[in-house]
Amino acid sequence: MLQIADDRERRMVAAADALLRVVLAVRPRRARPSREAIRRILVLRLERIGDLMMSLPALHLLRQLAPHAQIDLVTGSWNAPLARLVEGIHRVETLDARWLSRGAGGLGFAALVRRAWAWRRHRYDVAINLEGDIRSNLLLAVSGAAWTAGFDMAGGGPALDDAVNFDPADHTAQNGVRLVASALGEATTPGGARTGTAREAASALPRAALLLPADAREQAERLLGPGLRSSSPAIGIQVGAGRLVKQWPAERFAELADRLASALNATIVLTGAPEDRPIADVLRANLPPATRVIDLVGTQDLVTLAAVLERLSVLVTPDTGPMHLAATVGTPVVALFGPASPERWGPLSQHCRIVRIDLPCSPCNRIRRPPSRCVGHTPDCMAGIEADHVYRAVTSLFESVPQPGARPS
Repeated sequence: MLQIADDRERRMVAAADALLRVVLAVRPRRARPSREAIRRILVLRLERIGDLMMSLPALHLLRQLAPHAQIDLVTGSWNAPLARLVEGIHRVETLDARWLSRGAGGLGFAALVRRAWAWRRHRYDVAINLEGDIRSNLLLAVSGAAWTAGFDMAGGGPALDDAVNFDPADHTAQNGVRLVASALGEATTPGGARTGTAREAASALPRAALLLPADAREQAERLLGPGLRSSSPAIGIQVGAGRLVKQWPAERFAELADRLASALNATIVLTGAPEDRPIADVLRANLPPATRVIDLVGTQDLVTLAAVLERLSVLVTPDTGPMHLAATVGTPVVALFGPASPERWGPLSQHCRIVRIDLPCSPCNRIRRPPSRCVGHTPDCMAGIEADHVYRAVTSLFESVPQPGARPS
């Protein structure tokens, strides 16, 4: 069943799928390669930072199921530095699709098809698409792989050998693990039973890791200061959400930071992208001058950011890529959720708190195309989160988890 909110888009994709069924009806049914015969695997994960992090359990399982195969990962250029740190990946190729590139840039579909056609020279035994999109599913069909698998939730299922249903009641990572297991003919799936929360999914799914380089950790040490752990907790605040519909007001962040600095003697570490600088400036302008702040907004590459997040006591963050990155490196997370479902996209961490308010319309899961009443301002589901709600979540989490020096690496 198509999981597309926009009626017009859903009808168009359904019509395209119907046409694909007719065109491909004469294609002979192919047999899945035996596990022992698989030598080269292609994986597509073209979306954003958080999507890649939520795919790590699936990639980890893929390496377990095909230990001798070469795994090539195709991802957006924004994710390449992190993708190269994923254990078990042989080669990373970047591919920026126009529909996923924020702002200008990205390849149109014709150019993407030409790139996919070039993958034929690698003679992939299996190709897996970890995102559900008719366009990327069609790229898999063009790749020449002997067996293709992907989700059918947004079209393109008829072009795949193995079209797997995406269960919206399960976490995205759990769906990815099921897809990989299906693609390789695995009868039992780790974390296969419905878990219900991201925390439960984190405990049930294969453990995934990024192999952070020593120079990134040394740079994080220099940025945060060698005595930070002993002198005070370092509480991170990810100031930007990437999209306005998920943004928490800067003034609320400032109120929270002030309370945390006063009550916990905390040093506040600000993180964010270069475009988040105006939010950070408003936040800092609303803080007492004596507040200890390390402002890293817009200054760090993703690998260094991962090493910085690894050293924090807690990260407070909207639903965004650094939230998932912090969970991956083992940092406790307090995540602010509004329009998105935390059951589907929450941080994969056993040390997390989700802060949200109950509204009849939330979660609507309409992130890329929000309702018109939520455009141009902070939506009610984010505006209704008070600083006190977040403060209590931080203090509760801070008291219950090991601090950076005691965490497993």
